[in-house]
Amino acid sequence: MHKSRIAAVAAGAVVGLGLAGGTPAQAGVSTVMSGLDNPRGLAFSPNGALYVAEAGRGGTGPCVANGAGENRCYGPTGAITRFWKGKQERVVEGLPSHAVYGHPNQLLFPNGSSASGPNGVSCQGTGGAYVTLGLGGGAAFQDAYGAAGERMGTIIHVATSGQWRIVADVASYEFAANPDGGPADSNPFGILAEPGARYVADAGANALFLLAPDGAVETVAVFPRVPHPNFPLGPPTAEAVPTTVARGPDGALYVGQLTGFPFASGVASVYRVVPGQPPAVHCTGFTTILDIAFGPEGEMYVVENAQGSVLPPLPANSGRLLRVEPDCSRNTVPVPLDRPTSVVVGPDGAIYVTNHGVSAGAGEVLKITP
Repeated sequence: MHKSRIAAVAAGAVVGLGLAGGTPAQAGVSTVMSGLDNPRGLAFSPNGALYVAEAGRGGTGPCVANGAGENRCYGPTGAITRFWKGKQERVVEGLPSHAVYGHPNQLLFPNGSSASGPNGVSCQGTGGAYVTLGLGGGAAFQDAYGAAGERMGTIIHVATSGQWRIVADVASYEFAANPDGGPADSNPFGILAEPGARYVADAGANALFLLAPDGAVETVAVFPRVPHPNFPLGPPTAEAVPTTVARGPDGALYVGQLTGFPFASGVASVYRVVPGQPPAVHCTGFTTILDIAFGPEGEMYVVENAQGSVLPPLPANSGRLLRVEPDCSRNTVPVPLDRPTSVVVGPDGAIYVTNHGVSAGAGEVLKITP
């Protein structure tokens, strides 16, 4: 199956019916950010500010059909929003975004939902943040957006002033190198910024890339296709679709995967990656992973965007946050979540999770106090 459809799902293109409304009152849970447009990645800066990447809500066009048969319309509605000293503020606006408009079934795809735009954010020191700008298709899909398309599939650096610039063109690298050998397709999603290097999980390319300070891109790992448990009722395998990368307490990189169509339950894994070696499965048995983060005791938090198939319609609160121990045993954190997309452990020891992550205007960030 063409990777553009797989990458579109990783960007939130499959949307369930009905938001859950406000998050039910619950001890230890509070809403710290609200009114967000398709919120995705979360990151703390060294000064304690919390940043969230908003994929936006697309706009008036140009509109381009992707490999999934969706009409995706462009608009500069992507943003970066900060929560600092008790105040929520958009610090960057006007970033590229495209979302489904004019779908025959607007109950499944309400306008402005399932946007692709700013996906991941990672802070490096006090000098600002690095942000992935999604694409979700190949070169022809990118070219159809004209000049706006040239900014998609890239990594930008956002200065503390809010000014931003493109520092790496991941899509061009994928189109030229295509390390997994399938149809060339790029959708930069998760990002980890470290001194002298940035690691990017490209959900379209099925690969983990390393970005050098000069913007050069190289391949760190390519992730294998996933056997489909219901074959021959479905395809024999699904694409890997890596969505997130984090540095583990043992110094290795860890990459979580969504997996591709038909999004079978329990086949997603977290891989352990050591550069120069093939990726190895660390823990498996997950479904639709969109983010992972490590806590102070070596525990790993895993966000599942939905349990079971992510094909709509979905019941409300079908997402899940798991605490996974080093031996891969796991427990569900008892918080109702509707299409969550990211998790981060704050300097205060609390866990922060995005909620309503594939909706325009209804996204929020929850603070969970252990």
